[in-house]
Amino acid sequence: MPLRVVVADDQALVRVGFCGIIAATPGFTVVGEAGNGAEAVETARRTRPDVILMDVRMPVMDGIEATKRITASTDVRALILTTFDLDEYVFAALRAGASGFLLKDTLPADLLTAIRVVAAGDALLAPSVTRRLIGEFTRTAPSTAAGAGPDHGTGAPHTTAQASEAGSACDRLQRVLTERELEVLQMVARGMSNAEIAEGLTISPATAKTHVAHLLTKLDARDRIQLVIIAYQSGLASPGW
Repeated sequence: MPLRVVVADDQALVRVGFCGIIAATPGFTVVGEAGNGAEAVETARRTRPDVILMDVRMPVMDGIEATKRITASTDVRALILTTFDLDEYVFAALRAGASGFLLKDTLPADLLTAIRVVAAGDALLAPSVTRRLIGEFTRTAPSTAAGAGPDHGTGAPHTTAQASEAGSACDRLQRVLTERELEVLQMVARGMSNAEIAEGLTISPATAKTHVAHLLTKLDARDRIQLVIIAYQSGLASPGW
């Protein structure tokens, strides 16, 4: 079965270019296009592709909101397209459920590899990029964790509520995960690869991969990115630790 792809970008030349590359490659098929976020949501829900390539800055509805709606209501995996390496919109899109990101000037072969990786259920972020994501996430976590908005008062009730919610989330992790799985989750939250986790715990890479797979299943997480976010939002991981 060929991989089914939707391309969402408001720039027609960019969209046509991506569609042409994908459609001309054996093992891939383009099942839809969208010129704005609202069209992306409708097209993804109607065609149910394996992967949607999602531009961030689009009219009517931006790619972040579109990604959130698509990943919340379907099994479609979103791969973010961006002009700038790790800009602020990419972080927001990853929190919204995207499985990775690509620069728009990526080589065709890398584009196709990225689609395969994301369709297979992996996150398209190297450990070094994950570490930068962690840095950005923890920098903004006090104002965004658990979906909290800005606090226009003294901040004390807001902070207390966040601490209580984080404490409850951490208690849940300790109930559902084994001690070794908690260790592995902390290491994932540091941006460590399976090989690095294996070396740190003196286990085989295959065993490390199994532990990560168990974490994804137990925590109902789509990929390693969501594991990182869960670890920080629960307080299991914290900046500078």
